[in-house]
Amino acid sequence: MSQASIDQPTDIRSGENLDHDKVQEYLKAHVNQDDKLVSIQQFPSGFSNLTYLLKTEQNEYVLRKPPIGANIKSAHDMGREFKVLSLLKPHFSFVPEPVAYEETGDVLGTPFYLMERVQGIILRNKAPKGVDLNENLMRSISENTVKQLADLHQIDLKQSGLADFGKPTGYVERQVTGWQKRYFKAKTDEVEGMESSFEWLVANLPTEDDAAFIHNDFKYDNIVLDPNDLTNIKAILDWEMATVGDPLMDLGTSLAYWAEAKDHDALKPFNLTWIPGNLTREEVVQTYFTQRGLPERDVVFYYAFGALKVGVICQQIYARYVQGVTKDPRFKQLIWVTRACAANAQKAINLNRISNLY
Repeated sequence: MSQASIDQPTDIRSGENLDHDKVQEYLKAHVNQDDKLVSIQQFPSGFSNLTYLLKTEQNEYVLRKPPIGANIKSAHDMGREFKVLSLLKPHFSFVPEPVAYEETGDVLGTPFYLMERVQGIILRNKAPKGVDLNENLMRSISENTVKQLADLHQIDLKQSGLADFGKPTGYVERQVTGWQKRYFKAKTDEVEGMESSFEWLVANLPTEDDAAFIHNDFKYDNIVLDPNDLTNIKAILDWEMATVGDPLMDLGTSLAYWAEAKDHDALKPFNLTWIPGNLTREEVVQTYFTQRGLPERDVVFYYAFGALKVGVICQQIYARYVQGVTKDPRFKQLIWVTRACAANAQKAINLNRISNLY
C-alpha cells in the first residue's frame, strides 16, 4: 500500500492557524523538553473540532481543539474527550493513546488536547489513491465496522470506570427533545419532514434499552484501517460526543450515516457505505444484534432519530455559515444534507422500514 493512500494532512485553512512558538513551548513543558516542533498541518476533513498534525523531530501528535465560533459546549468539550480516551484505552484498544490536555485556553485561545497519531487509511468521500474497494473488501469492512460498534456496547461500565460518564435514565427522551430544540434554535429554512418527524418521535418514545458506553458518531470516516489489511480496524476516532446511554440510539446514528445506493446524493459524501459490497441498513441491524447475541429489534424509531440528529448537526453548521461566523465553503451545501436526512426520517416512519426507502 502506498504512502499516498494513508490519511494525510494538508496546509492549514485560512484563519485556523496555530501559533508555532506557543505550541513548541507547550510541547517542551508538558510532553518532551528535548523534542523540537518541525511542522503543523491540518487534517482537512470533518465539520466539527479542528484537527492538526504536529510533527516533531522524534514523534507525531494529533492536536484537537474547538472550531472558531462554536458555542455548543457539550459537543466541543476537550477535557471530556480526553477523559474518554484515558478511561477507555485500557478496556478498548481501538482508541488513540491520550498524551496531554491543556484546559486553560491560555496557549491557543481555547482548550485542546494531544493524542498519538495512528497512521492508516480512512474511507472518506472517495476511494483512497491506489485502493481497490471491491465488493468482497467492502463486505468485510462493513461487517467488521458493525461488529466493532456492537463490541463497544458490551464494555463493562463499572469495570471500565465509565459508569458515571452520563445519565442513562431518561436518555432517549432527553436526546429527542434536546435535538428538537437545537433544530429550532439553528433553523434558517423550512425543511419538509423535519418538524413532523420530531413530533412522531416525541409521541412514540420506546422503552429504554440497558445502558452502554456509546460513541454517538460511529462511521467510516472516524475509523482508521490498517494499510496492510484494510479489513483490520486500527483505531476509532472522534469521541467528543461519547457518553453512557441507550446503545440503540448509537446504532440509529450510525444507520443515519449509512447511505444506500438509492439515497439522496447529498448523503453519500459522508460514507462510502453506498458502493457495492456494503451491508444494507437492514443487514447492519441483523449483524449488530447477532454480534451482541440479542434478538433483533424494530429500529425504525432509532433510525429516524439518527437521521434527524445528523440533519440538525448539519443545520447547526450551516447556520454558522449563514451568520458569517465561518466562511468554509463546504458548509454552504449542508442545507441539502439536512433536507435529505429529514426526507429519510419521514419515509422510514411512513414505510415502517429503514432500507430501500426510494
